[in-house]
Amino acid sequence: MLFMCHQMAMKKEAQEKQEKAEQLRKAQAVSDIPIIWILGGPGCGKGTQCAKIVEKYGFTHLSSGDLLREEVASGSDKGRQLQEIMTSGGLVPNAEVLSLLHAAVTRTKGSSKGFLIDGYPREKNQGIEFEQKIAPADLALYFDCSEDTMLKRILARANAAEVKRADDNEETIRSRLQTFKRNTSAILDLYADKTLTINAERDVDDIFMEVVEVIDCVLQKKQRAAKVC
Repeated sequence: MLFMCHQMAMKKEAQEKQEKAEQLRKAQAVSDIPIIWILGGPGCGKGTQCAKIVEKYGFTHLSSGDLLREEVASGSDKGRQLQEIMTSGGLVPNAEVLSLLHAAVTRTKGSSKGFLIDGYPREKNQGIEFEQKIAPADLALYFDCSEDTMLKRILARANAAEVKRADDNEETIRSRLQTFKRNTSAILDLYADKTLTINAERDVDDIFMEVVEVIDCVLQKKQRAAKVC
């Protein structure tokens, strides 16, 4: 009996080691590809910059919001569960968002030249879990914009929209922006060594010139590291 228990324990330990080795292998495969977090409040212009980055570098643009909407639109069991959460005004658990991101990265890593992770992490614990379960980020681009500027842009966008949202009013938007600022400050403090803060209240092309400079630097570092390996 003791011998059987010992064998079972050894088998379980071997399985755990194999699983950890497989996770490490997958993480290594992803870490060979540039991963860039795109941070910034609503109306900061990060969507425009993401489009320009994709056009120049051919990176894969992954938006946590888009992935959630796509899952809901798929009609899957998970999609229906997410729909219920979002319809009730609840927050989607981070584990679900991270699962969607992980699946998207895994699905496209073979053909991707790099990943733009747009709108994630939204708080520091999300960043920690992302790096543990997917791969370390090479760079965080934070598009810094004043609250007043973002408010004006959001209200202008809302006024131009055909469908009006009940929460597109100044009081609600300011509350959302303040929450964003608190959460983002913690992220910037934790990842200060890999974050570039960019003044997003300038001309789009001037901003992009700065973005290109830092992405080129990241790509050069990746190439040098690959040669060493």
